[in-house]
Amino acid sequence: MASLLAAGAIIVLLRVWQPAEPLLGESGGMRPAGPAMAGGAESDRGFEELIQRREADRPDTKREILAAYAPYLIIIAVFALAQLAAVKTLLANGVKEFNWPVLEVTNPSGDAVATVFTLNWLPAAGTLLLLSGLLTMLVLKVKPGLAARTWGETVDQLKWAILTVAAVLGLAFVMNLSGQTITLGLWLAGAGGVFAFLSPIIGWLGVAVTGSDTSSNSLFGALQVAAAKESGLSPTLMAAANSSGGVLGKMISPQNLAICAAAVGMAGQEGDIFRKVIGWSLLLLVVMSALVYLQSTALLSWMVP
Repeated sequence: MASLLAAGAIIVLLRVWQPAEPLLGESGGMRPAGPAMAGGAESDRGFEELIQRREADRPDTKREILAAYAPYLIIIAVFALAQLAAVKTLLANGVKEFNWPVLEVTNPSGDAVATVFTLNWLPAAGTLLLLSGLLTMLVLKVKPGLAARTWGETVDQLKWAILTVAAVLGLAFVMNLSGQTITLGLWLAGAGGVFAFLSPIIGWLGVAVTGSDTSSNSLFGALQVAAAKESGLSPTLMAAANSSGGVLGKMISPQNLAICAAAVGMAGQEGDIFRKVIGWSLLLLVVMSALVYLQSTALLSWMVP
């Protein structure tokens, strides 16, 4: 909420005041400096020109079309194979569990709480995506040097988003183990049945601020379940509502807007995209909230397992 209010304050300020000179990003090589970007991203004019569609009149060949779809087809194939029983068993060998050092946590009764950390580096989605990237590099015949530079530039572009997600996940663990999440859940349970309508909004706010549905679920998932149990609502429905509402916040998240704008050559126009999608995001959020509320009643309760 504080982040959203801060963003709103900046918008109001810029309605009545604007800097005399625009803030320019650092120039790279012979490339002139471009406007500074929000969300940790920086305009890369060379990359944008590289990915822009050529202006030739001839239609794309079947080979070019296949090459354009190749990365997505490879990702689908890799993730589908990872779901096969034999492959899943093989990937499970890359999962390591260990107690987190110098961390002792007890519950309200004084009993020790397990602080086991699961390092699933092999079956993780990030590892499968990295494998997909290497296969794509081979299929598209991308030189190793260019692939390495592109990977490094991508990490640099997303470094602040990565740090934000990691910090939010860390905060989620602290709030869950310290009892803060349960406390907030009990307070929200005071809304009674109306909480079913508010549940998607919580997930929407979480993703709008953090840019990650995973982060929002980690931060507010336990809160939703705790509030559901105290309100007599379905914990399954409230947990799903948090994730569903979060998806609708993706389109207005600053991190996602920055990545989207840079990818399609609209660097610096994140505000234009935001104004186009905010109305749809709010409309869909109201529809989702109404649907979840009806699912919490006898009218649509049959939809919840």
